[in-house]
Order: sequence, then C-alpha cells, then structure tokens
Amino acid sequence: MNNSNTSWSVDATRILTLDEIGRVLADLQRRGRRSVGSRANLVIFRLAACCGLRVSEICGLKLADVRVGSDRPHLNLPKAITKGHKARKVPLWWDAGTLADVSAWRDFRVAQGARPSDPFVASHSKRSLGKPLHRTNARKRFKCACRVLGTERVADLTIHDARHTAISHWLKAGRSLAEVREAAGHSSIATTSIYTHVVQDNGVVGSIFGPAAKTA
Repeated sequence: MNNSNTSWSVDATRILTLDEIGRVLADLQRRGRRSVGSRANLVIFRLAACCGLRVSEICGLKLADVRVGSDRPHLNLPKAITKGHKARKVPLWWDAGTLADVSAWRDFRVAQGARPSDPFVASHSKRSLGKPLHRTNARKRFKCACRVLGTERVADLTIHDARHTAISHWLKAGRSLAEVREAAGHSSIATTSIYTHVVQDNGVVGSIFGPAAKTA
C-alpha cells in the first residue's frame, strides 16, 4: 500500500465484524485450553485483528517488544520490522481482552524459557521449536484461526484484512485520527481517514474486541 496515494478505498465486506471477531475469539479460547497451537493462533489473531500488525511485524516481534509492565502497556515495534522503517508504539490499553491475551502469552513464553531477544510468537513444531514463524506459516495460522466463520468467509479473508479490521474498529470505538495514525504507522492522516465509517458496529473504548481467554 502506498500511503502517498489515497485513491484506494477499504472494502467493507473484508472487515471482520465485532460478531465475527467474538466468534473467532470464543472458538480459539475454547480450543486453547487443550492446544498450544490454538493458543498461538489466538495471539496471532489478536496481533493482526486487534493490534493492526502486518504479517512481517507479527513474525519479527520479539519478547522484549511487548511492554506490559506499566500504566500504558504497548507493543514497541522497532523500525527494523516495520514498513517504511518507522518505529511505532501500538497501545494495548485500548482493549482489555487483547491486553490480557497478549500478557498471558508473554508469560507463557517466559515460562518456556524464552529470552527477551527471542520471537514473541515462535514455532512449536519439533523440528523448529522456538524459531521465528515464517510469513507463510503465520498466514496459514490466521486462516486456521478464522475457520469457525466457515469456508467461504475464510477463503475471502487475508491476514492483512485483519489489519484493516483493527484500524476500522479503533476509529469506530472513538479513538482519534491522530492516535490511530500513530498506532497504524500511516505516513499521512489522509490514509487513516479512509477507514472512517467503514464499520457500523458499536464499540466501547477500553473493550473494543471482546473478552480475554479464561485460563484453565
């Protein structure tokens, strides 16, 4: 996407509704009680659809980049993994459920012995345990995460549609254009403004995307 060109528009049919987000989260939370893979899919979905991260940013995120020990918890995205090489911070305090799930996964990775420089979301296969996810794998996991929505809907969705979803719902929930521009990493506020009024769902600031997973 070229942020200097604002002639494009957001396809509203590819934006996940709050109902769809809720269904995906509930399904992953249920599956995650028994499966590490489903827990990984849950955090990938959160990072994409609730934090607006690109697939390259999800795969490049390190444990040290997840800052949850303050009044303003956030993801600290270094310029090395962002489009345009512009560092940015993505607020986690905007949505309590997202903060809880990301924090729980961070605790899980620490309990696994992961170091600050290790990937936040890593492979759990025996052959590549602890290694960074490949983008292709992250895309497949996102599709798997959304399977509760049905094959036709999943076929239409990409992990980048989840980024558009997050930005759209942030604005619908009342976050300002300036705030969302910074969180999304747009070079122009004109790009951010394209997402205005894309969704019709009612959001509540502080609880935009739905509840966190309940630990067993």
